[in-house]
Amino acid sequence: MARIVILGSAAVVSDATHDNTHFLLIGEHSTPVLVDCGSNPLGKIKNLGISDDGVGDVILTHFHPDHVSGVPNMLMHMWQLGRQAPLRFYGLHHCMNRTEDLMNAFLWETWPDFFPVTFHRVRERGNAPVLENEDFRIMAWPVKHFIPTIGLRIENKITGNILAYTCDTEPTDALQPLCQDADMLVHEAAGKGIGHSSPRQAGETATLVGAKSLYLIHYQVWNTDPTPFVPEAQEAYDGPVTLCEDYDEYEF
Repeated sequence: MARIVILGSAAVVSDATHDNTHFLLIGEHSTPVLVDCGSNPLGKIKNLGISDDGVGDVILTHFHPDHVSGVPNMLMHMWQLGRQAPLRFYGLHHCMNRTEDLMNAFLWETWPDFFPVTFHRVRERGNAPVLENEDFRIMAWPVKHFIPTIGLRIENKITGNILAYTCDTEPTDALQPLCQDADMLVHEAAGKGIGHSSPRQAGETATLVGAKSLYLIHYQVWNTDPTPFVPEAQEAYDGPVTLCEDYDEYEF
């Protein structure tokens, strides 16, 4: 079975036990796929028994620090460890352009014997192809955040199961096709307001799209007790609700 491993579950203000939201997709045949890049994903991936050059693909959902700030350190770590395998990045033009500019600011062209890195632009439209390998078919929808941002619809090609990830968004019509009939709906829960959703709104979306299960992620942890978030979501959704924690693993 394919797995999603939560490497970070917090919203923008993380703490000692909750890194910023990012996760790893592990299939049966292809190299793992990293979605967003928290503070030190390579260290966490190592703890999963995956080699330093095991990840082949990285999807960046948008260019906010809590989603991309780990990229320079990760690339430098990989270089220092002697990686030679290619690494592929995927995201909207807005994000890919700025990520390249970020690495140019670090003069990465001066790092000798650096491994190949490519940037693949995803079109900013509904049902836009992101990547496909032996395990997963991943499509993107623009969602409603402060800057151009994508949510992901991830199909397990072996089981046919669907994992939908909203990323950072307030309620929007795009969530219907993105999340429709998802076996796992991984929904942000940073709080009601511009560019974000509350746990209750996550529950409302899960009910609207007929999701089979709901996983809350990207929630507040700083001086905040997240335990009420699950019952809040259950006020609007009758299915199973899980609060994601760092290092959780789920099959789908």
